[in-house]
Amino acid sequence: MKRLSTHILDTSRGKPAGGVPVQLYQADRLISSHTTDADGRCQNLLAEGTSLDPGVYRIVFEVTAHFPDGLYPEIAISFKVSEGAAHYHIPLLISPFGYTTYRGS
Repeated sequence: MKRLSTHILDTSRGKPAGGVPVQLYQADRLISSHTTDADGRCQNLLAEGTSLDPGVYRIVFEVTAHFPDGLYPEIAISFKVSEGAAHYHIPLLISPFGYTTYRGS
């Protein structure tokens, strides 16, 4: 079963970014909507027993909830799910005026 998780860290404060709304899309179809917990994590982007089919997905982070005066009101990360991979962890490192991401473990 393919699983999906994400984690947001505020690099300007050296702390997790809790309370950030997160949506998961496949094409233009909203799959789920959640909010990061106090540790900046969103473990439940997929409903229990649900798996990711191969294809292109997009996670949208509404970071204006964390940085009201920041440059980016939202950050959208598109990623491709391949056959065989079991877990996708998409971390996001943010500051008021920049961000980066990578495939985590």
